[in-house]
This record gives sequence, C-alpha cells and structure tokens, in this order.
Amino acid sequence: MISLKRRGLLGGAGMVLATPMLMNRAAFAQQQVAQDPSKAADIDKIMPPDTHRLKLGSFEVVVIKDGSRASGAPQETFGTNQSADTVAALLEQNFLPADNFVNSFSPVLVNTGSDVILFDTGLGEGGRANGMGRLIEGLMAAGYTREDVTVLVITHMHGDHIGGLMEGSEPAFPNARYVTGQAEYDFWVDPAREGTAAEGGHKTVLAKVKPLADKMTFIGDGGEVVSGITGMAAFGHSPGHMIYNLESDGRRLLLTADTANHFVLSLQRPEWEVRFDMDKAAAAATRKNVFDMVASDRIPFLGYHMPFPAVGYAEKLDTGYRFVPISYQFDI
Repeated sequence: MISLKRRGLLGGAGMVLATPMLMNRAAFAQQQVAQDPSKAADIDKIMPPDTHRLKLGSFEVVVIKDGSRASGAPQETFGTNQSADTVAALLEQNFLPADNFVNSFSPVLVNTGSDVILFDTGLGEGGRANGMGRLIEGLMAAGYTREDVTVLVITHMHGDHIGGLMEGSEPAFPNARYVTGQAEYDFWVDPAREGTAAEGGHKTVLAKVKPLADKMTFIGDGGEVVSGITGMAAFGHSPGHMIYNLESDGRRLLLTADTANHFVLSLQRPEWEVRFDMDKAAAAATRKNVFDMVASDRIPFLGYHMPFPAVGYAEKLDTGYRFVPISYQFDI
C-alpha cells in the first residue's frame, strides 16, 4: 500500500515537479491577471480535477473526473427509436433540460494494497483542447502518479476509454501491464473493420492499444484481474464490452462501464436505443440483466458516465430503474 506519508508528499511539494499541465494552467491564469488586474474577478479559475475517494473493504477506490461536456440534443443519442417529445418529457419529469445533456468521463483507480489498478484512461491528449483529458492531473491530485499504476484494465475500446493510453508515442503508464477482453481486442484489430462504420475506431485501437499488446493479458467472462476483481461479459455497447466485479472484506462494487450511459435515459428506459451501442438489441438486454442484478441484490455500482462521482444504487422503477447516488455509505 502506498503510504499516506508518501501520498501526502506527492500531493504537496511533489506536485510542483509532477503536474506540468496543472501548473502551466495556473501560471497562465496568474500571468493574465498580472497583465490586466481587472481580470482577477472574471477570469475562469483553474481548479484541480474532481476526485472522490471511497473505501471498499481493504481496497481504496478513487474516482477521477477526466472531464465533462455538454453534448446537445439528447434524443440524437438516447431514445433514438423514440420521438423527441417522448425523450423530452422524461427529462423534464426528472428536472433536466429537454434540449441538452452533460456527458462526463470517470476512470477509476483501485489500490488493493498489492496493486494499483486503473480502469480506463479517458480522452487523453485528444481531449485537452476542450478542457478534458485530465486523468493524469487527477491522479496527482489524489496522491498518485502514472508510474504507480501496475495494472491497467480496458473495459472496451471506444475512444473515450483508450484515449489516454499513450502520451505521444510512449505509454502513458510505463510500469503497467494491461488486461482487456479477448473478444473486444479481436474485433477492433481485425482488418475487416476497414471500409466499415468501425474503421475510425479500428485505427484508434491500432494506434493506442496494439502497441501495448505484448504486455496484455486477454480475459473472458469470469476472468480474474487480481484477487478480488473479476471480469463479466456485458456485450452490446461494443462487441466485447466487459464490466468488473470488485469484492473485498465482504464489500462489493460493480464497475458497469458503459452498460448505461445516462442516469435517467438509459436506466429508467433500458429498452430505448442508444446511438453509440453497436448492437442495440444486445445492449438493451445487457442493461436489463445487469441492472436487474444490481437492483435485486442491492449492489452499489460505478458507471463511467454517471453524474460524478458516478457511484450509486439502482432501484426498480416501472419497467426500468431509478439511480440513487451515494452519500456517506462508504465513509463509515
């Protein structure tokens, strides 16, 4: 286990050397104020990325907000087989705007005491121009460095999950070995993706994932990452999409990745089609199977696109589920 003393150092003086992106942004803001003092009141403040720490038995779990963005018309992404009015009505019933939604991205770090395991990597370099790609900064804010990561798990290979695997031409997490689903990898590296709608994803995987294949362990349903962490097949969103079950000292948490991508539109109406689900029927069936289990067994879950800190419960509601965010359950 990385000691609290070491993490305190990393989070304090060590950050001066280790967080150039954060320091550069802060320096830029200070420079702007120095040049024009009137900007002190209205300049966008540079804040560290949001992080949330919780205890799961003897595991430490840290959720890191890689970024978020407003994504426009909800019905173009969720409920694509429904009318815009139907989607708008459900949003308004849940106190949400009908004409916009916010998508956030939440990689997860798990410190088991023996390994420091990172699940997914956010948008990476490609997101930074838009204020995202802040995973590495977030790790620093939580007291970790990218060199601390010993295992990196890829739930699936869409760009917002693998974008941070590389920094330039080098691995972003130089001491990590990698774990991912065999079916997912096989699909994306297959040259048969060329000339199809999946060609862009294929090229991204060739650039970001395939260079790391010699350090990669491929698993299927029930495969073990380390003791206490196992993979579960949850196909549909992508051909080999995997979720992960965490158990420690009688406590359990399910990392559901992109099984549900909106806390209202995907959970309350799991049968609605989602634009980014590659096999829409399979994805809907997976949502129902996974969240029936989550609701029936009262398992807390962490969804990559849920409202930060992205952890909560699901209770059955009509034909779907209601998202119940955590409060202090993991603090006592």
